[in-house]
Amino acid sequence: MDTMRDRFAPVVSRLLDEDPRLAVVLAEIGKDGFREAIARHPDRVINVGIREQLLVGAAAGMALTGLRPVVHTFASFLVERPFEQVKLDFGHQGTGAVLVSAAASYDWPAGGFTHMAPGDVALLDTLDGWTVQVPGHPDEAETLLRHAVAAGDDRVYIRLSVQSNRQALPVDGEHFVTVREGRAGVVIAVGPLLDAVLDATEGMDVTVLYATTVRPFDAAGLRRAAGTAGTDVVMVEPYLAGTSTAAVNNALADLPHRVLGLGVGRRELRRYGTVEEHTAAHGLDARSLRERIGGFLGARAGA
Repeated sequence: MDTMRDRFAPVVSRLLDEDPRLAVVLAEIGKDGFREAIARHPDRVINVGIREQLLVGAAAGMALTGLRPVVHTFASFLVERPFEQVKLDFGHQGTGAVLVSAAASYDWPAGGFTHMAPGDVALLDTLDGWTVQVPGHPDEAETLLRHAVAAGDDRVYIRLSVQSNRQALPVDGEHFVTVREGRAGVVIAVGPLLDAVLDATEGMDVTVLYATTVRPFDAAGLRRAAGTAGTDVVMVEPYLAGTSTAAVNNALADLPHRVLGLGVGRRELRRYGTVEEHTAAHGLDARSLRERIGGFLGARAGA
């Protein structure tokens, strides 16, 4: 099966042929996937070289002219390194774009910590007006990408990963999907962690919600689930642990509730290892998740 990033360039290249408003801005990374598109649309596929601040600034300038830019590089170079430009050139100037990242939290361990970005979503949480989407399968990534490109002048961040669930689910870019129903707690699985969460909660009396759009947070969807399953909530995210606990708290602010935020830890893992080893070290494999979710929800969930 192809990866989300494998799907990205062909889809956007086709959209470039269809939509004269669309543009692509690259910073060297990913340019090979757009060779044919560059030949067909040299004025709308721009490679600025290894200049990430310029990457964002140029895209914002294109947006000011009426274009819809799709901006792509690794997450650490797209959100963290040019964060001031993201804040000012898009937010302050009121422009929009589709930022599409690769490498996620630790998709390329051999690249070291410079190529990891577990804090990207938390960083964007400091800004207003961003839609944040975390697909869990290449088909979902394509659906969300097409929606984002067509979304007027909205500011959208799509976080691609080499990690993927076995099957795609129908996603609409707004709402959580109810995958399993129970009565002793709610577990929200974000993007590529759904399979691990389903394996971890097998036999537990819990509701599992699947989130691919995490901002705006589907508060109404969580409240509906909590009406049956109760207000003990576990949030399992493939980036910095606790990133969405405030969103859960806000959604249930008028109700007594408990929240456990699971995700990538703050401690830097300094051995390269493999993606699977990093997942296990952060406690995001099915065995570790079962232990942590079961310990939080207790006997009532059948843990």
